[in-house]
Amino acid sequence: MSSKDECQSFEIGIRKRIALVAHDNKKSELIEWVKRNHDQLIQHELHATGTTGSLIEAVLGIPVIKYKSGPLGGDQQLGAKIAEQSIDMLIFIADPLEAQPHDSDIRALTRLASVWNIPMACNLSTADFLLTSPYMINTYKRIVPTFEHYLKRNIKIN
Repeated sequence: MSSKDECQSFEIGIRKRIALVAHDNKKSELIEWVKRNHDQLIQHELHATGTTGSLIEAVLGIPVIKYKSGPLGGDQQLGAKIAEQSIDMLIFIADPLEAQPHDSDIRALTRLASVWNIPMACNLSTADFLLTSPYMINTYKRIVPTFEHYLKRNIKIN
């Protein structure tokens, strides 16, 4: 963080608000991961884009907060929830070998996860590390800059 930034903190509680997203070619991998981690995941509040959310709901037998399909705005809805401090963690299993028609939305979502300093996994190995972290059963203080220097920047209009 820049020395110009003051910081603010946000506490991630014991019950995490986890966003789960998967591209079409990766949905089956995410669902298998969800099955393997059933006992841990049902302890948390789950958010997901359209079809992924319905599949997870069916597998876990618990309600999932569902948004629109990614290409129809679901990625942007999740990004807004991250900016509002309503999502604590993002697990986005992307298909790196296939072009996505809504690639700009995907980049915006992962950029917001970085801006707001939330844990993010883009593959199942990293998701395993996150889910088995000691922070998953404890609170965690997430530090984020206030972005005052950005908000106070001088914009010249010609």
